[in-house]
Amino acid sequence: MKKTLKTISILKRKRLHGFRRRMSTHQGRIILKRRRRKGRKHLSV
Repeated sequence: MKKTLKTISILKRKRLHGFRRRMSTHQGRIILKRRRRKGRKHLSV
C-alpha cells in the first residue's frame, strides 16, 4: 500500500502559500490583513 498523504517539498509549499506570494496579489494582502485582525500567530507558511 502507498502512503495516503504525499509530502510536498518545503520550496513548493512556500512558493504556493508563502508570505511573498500573498503580498504579491491584492487578494493575498486581504488574507494577511484578515489573519492579522484575527490575531493569528503565523500569517503564512
